[in-house]
Amino acid sequence: MRVLDKHKEMVRLAEGLNARGKLDGSVVQRSLDCLERFAQRLRPLQPNNVRIVGTNTLRQAKDAAKFIAQAEAVLGYPIEIISGYEEARLIYVGVCHDLGDDHQTRLVIDIGGGSTELIRGRYFTPETLESLYMGCVSMSQRHFADGKISNERMDKAANEALLELEPIAQQFNKLGWESCIGASGTINAVAAVLEGLGDTLEVTQAGIEDLRARLLDVGNVDKLSLQGLADERRSVFPGGVAILSALFTALDIDTISPSQGALREGLIYDLLGRHHAEDTRDQTVNGLAQRYHIDHAQARQVRATTMGLLSQVAMDWKLTAAEHNHLLGWAANLHEIGMDISHSGYHKHGGYLIDNSDMPGFSRSNQQQLATLVRGHRRKLAATDITPKSDAALLHIMVLLRIAAVLHRSRSRDPLPHIEVKADKKKLVLSAPGPWLEEHPLTVLDLANEAQYLEAVGIDLSIKTHS
Repeated sequence: MRVLDKHKEMVRLAEGLNARGKLDGSVVQRSLDCLERFAQRLRPLQPNNVRIVGTNTLRQAKDAAKFIAQAEAVLGYPIEIISGYEEARLIYVGVCHDLGDDHQTRLVIDIGGGSTELIRGRYFTPETLESLYMGCVSMSQRHFADGKISNERMDKAANEALLELEPIAQQFNKLGWESCIGASGTINAVAAVLEGLGDTLEVTQAGIEDLRARLLDVGNVDKLSLQGLADERRSVFPGGVAILSALFTALDIDTISPSQGALREGLIYDLLGRHHAEDTRDQTVNGLAQRYHIDHAQARQVRATTMGLLSQVAMDWKLTAAEHNHLLGWAANLHEIGMDISHSGYHKHGGYLIDNSDMPGFSRSNQQQLATLVRGHRRKLAATDITPKSDAALLHIMVLLRIAAVLHRSRSRDPLPHIEVKADKKKLVLSAPGPWLEEHPLTVLDLANEAQYLEAVGIDLSIKTHS
């Protein structure tokens, strides 16, 4: 990968999250102003070459949807909210591509504004991932909000971080690693400051203790003047140092080597994989299918039928985006995942499994959409769950999946005859050869029942015959 242009601003969105879980108006405006500047760089790019994600603060904010709508209007591209585990995976991918493959087991640490990610892995594969609710911004707000730095405050901040680390420290220490890598702002800022003080670029326990002593000597964030420390990072620097101090203690770390690769680079390499038939989401779906013993032959024929139906209605129902194709394919592959728990209500079990599983490569919205499709692929549909008004594209994808599941309910491996479908906004006309329908009265009955189910969500399904 070759960098053509780069622009970075520190916005500290986590600073705007108040006690009620809402985003402060001034911080929102500061963020939108920043995104206006980003938008200028993004405008010439094709949508499939852009990926924008939100992390911890937008995972927590109760009014995140409002902010995302404003941000998308400014940027002109969609924003995905990713889980802590997905954030950790992408950070690991970015670090590994930055450093290359040295065949060592690595521990990668990333201290963000509102969360800290720890990932242990080997080669380009993360094996153990954790995302903790502590970051340099949130920690600094709780313990250094007025800018004063004292020994007592540093101890309290470090102890809070130790409490967050306690549940996972033993697991990581037991597994062990050969090298420890630090990613993103806090660790790179600490490394730069230590280098300015005459140390090497690596971060050590002794270096952190020296840095803590210097912070205490200054006693106030506003008076911090350290070579390598950017002005916009001063206010969150003490919180980051406290977290780093706790990490060295809890994980018995000797040295952390800084990396320039992190979430941003991980996103780019993940996007490249999607363009070159190495989509992590496909691997995730295949892994779930194996784990929950899905009938692959049944899944394949349902998928083939759904894709055939999609090709006929894509223009009329505006399902021409690549994501529509992906979603329908994944849902077809996983629509029977719940059967590994129980046949009774297996569509509900399947929706729950997908909603609550760690799914590398998927954003939260993608995962929720997939869960909705699996949960809604059979039986009664609640009009309050999904309607043409709430999400027309997802409803139409679900309709195609439901029909394919009905057509293959017998689980016969005999190929289907040609099934024709024609659609407009609220209507779908399905036609099949008359003799075939006569030979399959249960399918006819199932399709009649399906027409009643779809009527509840505003879709008129009619069945006709053709020669």
